[in-house]
Amino acid sequence: MKIIAMIPARYNAARFPGKLMKDLAGKSVILRTYEASVNTNLFDEVYVVTDSDVIFKNIADAGGNVLMSKKEHECGSDRIAEAVENIDADIVINVQGDEPFIDEVSLSKLIDVFKKDTKKEIDLASLKVEITNKEDIENTNNVKVITDVNNLAIYFSRSVIPYHRDTNINVKYYKHKGVYAFRKQALIDFYNTPMTPLEAAEKIEAIRYQEIGKKIKMVETSVEAVGIDTPEDLEKAIAFLKK
Repeated sequence: MKIIAMIPARYNAARFPGKLMKDLAGKSVILRTYEASVNTNLFDEVYVVTDSDVIFKNIADAGGNVLMSKKEHECGSDRIAEAVENIDADIVINVQGDEPFIDEVSLSKLIDVFKKDTKKEIDLASLKVEITNKEDIENTNNVKVITDVNNLAIYFSRSVIPYHRDTNINVKYYKHKGVYAFRKQALIDFYNTPMTPLEAAEKIEAIRYQEIGKKIKMVETSVEAVGIDTPEDLEKAIAFLKK
């Protein structure tokens, strides 16, 4: 089973433009992420896929594997699918470009899903983390997920799911973390399918996979990713590396 990591890397980010090329203790954020992914030794190959000449050059100059997107894409799955179409791989892991402190344990758990899936029934694996704070549960920026007894995703929503009608019943809430492991064919099928109605309504790409019949195995993690979304996050990351 050949396992590769793809790091989608857009230059323009709404909250922090150009963040992937910001200096993080002597190297760019994206190069730090690339090198951290390689150093996990979890993957047969690691690629950055980008729409930016600047990012392309940064990775290429460091001797890394980097691909240029041929089209504009609305989501990471589309960018990755275009890139892997002609790459030999069985499992594709989506690593976030703005998360240079790789969560090796969680990535290993995603890979294990496919190692154990001898009948090849699972199309995707992804992460969920329990949330208990009322603000986090009600925050529409947090995508929530509900699963069946086998931890297969039933639905993703920005709304509060499940609705806690009977308060005598203990209910847990989970936030979806946007780290995916895909069978290559699931990615290609997603790429070749137009945006689906519920996906369009919620603006959650995971729903398209469900609407076209893909099975998503959710893996619980307690690790919250350390991402770089703001200049303040970058300062914290620099301080962390200098320790």
